[in-house]
Amino acid sequence: MIAAYSATSQARVNAALETLFTAPSPELARLYEAMRYSVMNGGKRVRPLLAYAACEALGGKPEQANGAACAVELIHAYSLVHDDLPAMDDDDLRRGQPTTHKKFDEACAILAGDGLQSLAFSALLDPRLSAPDAEIRLQMVSALALAAGPAGMVGGQAIDLGSVGLKLDQKALEYMHRHKTGALIEASVKLGALASGRAEKDELKSLQTYAQAIGLAFQVQDDILDVESDTETLGKRQGADIARDKPTYPALLGLEAAKAYALELRDQALHALRPFDAAAEPLRDLARYIVDRRS
Repeated sequence: MIAAYSATSQARVNAALETLFTAPSPELARLYEAMRYSVMNGGKRVRPLLAYAACEALGGKPEQANGAACAVELIHAYSLVHDDLPAMDDDDLRRGQPTTHKKFDEACAILAGDGLQSLAFSALLDPRLSAPDAEIRLQMVSALALAAGPAGMVGGQAIDLGSVGLKLDQKALEYMHRHKTGALIEASVKLGALASGRAEKDELKSLQTYAQAIGLAFQVQDDILDVESDTETLGKRQGADIARDKPTYPALLGLEAAKAYALELRDQALHALRPFDAAAEPLRDLARYIVDRRS
C-alpha cells in the first residue's frame, strides 16, 4: 500500500515543484539550476507525503495540498543545502549525489538555499497550488514560519551544532530533535490538514500528537541507520554522527533500546489516529514506514 501511495504522491509533488524552477532571466539561470538540483535530485518526499495524507484524512482532495507539499519539501531541501556546508556538517554526499556546494560552489549553495526558503512561502500563496481562501493560506504561512525559524528547525540546528562532544540526557536530546527534525514534520501534517479546508480543533490536536510522535521516531530511526546501514544505501556518509561525536539515541540508550523506543513512538502515533476512519490509512502506513525504512 505505502509503495503505491508514495509513488503517486511523489509524482504529484514533483510535477508541482517543476513549475517553480523556471529562471525569470538568463542571468539567474545558474542560481535556478542549483535550486532545482537541490530539490529534484532524489529524496523520499516524506514531508509532502504527510501533507497529502493529512489532507486526505480529513476528506480533502490531495491536489488541494500541492502548495503545502511543495512548501515543506522546499524548506527541507534548503535546510539540507545549508547543513551540508563546510561551516556546519561539511558533507560531500547527499542522496547519493555531490552536495550542492560540491556540484556548484559554496556561495551558490548559500544563495540556492536562501532562494528555496523564500520559494516555499511563495508556493503557499500561489493560487495554482494552494486553496483560494486567504485565511487558510495565512494560517499555513504562519505555521510554516514558526516551524522553519528559530523557534523550530533553525533553533534545533543551532542546538545540534552546540552539542557536539557533549553528553546530553534524553530530555535534552528530545528537545533538540523536536525542533531540528520534528518541527517541520509537524508542520507538514498541519499544513496538509489546513489545506483540506475541513480541519477542526480536536482533529488538529490529534494530528499534532501523531506528528510529534513520528517526528521523534524519524530521528531515532535516522540515528539507528547511522549505525547499522552503509553509505551506498543511505545516500550520505554512514557513521557521520559518530565521527563528529554528536549525541544520538543509540549512544545514549543503546542500540536495542533505541529500536524499542522507535517502535513505542510509532505506537503512540497510531494511537493518536484512533478517532479517524479509513481515510487516515496512509498516515498509519507512513508511521510504520518511518520506523521500518532502511535509508
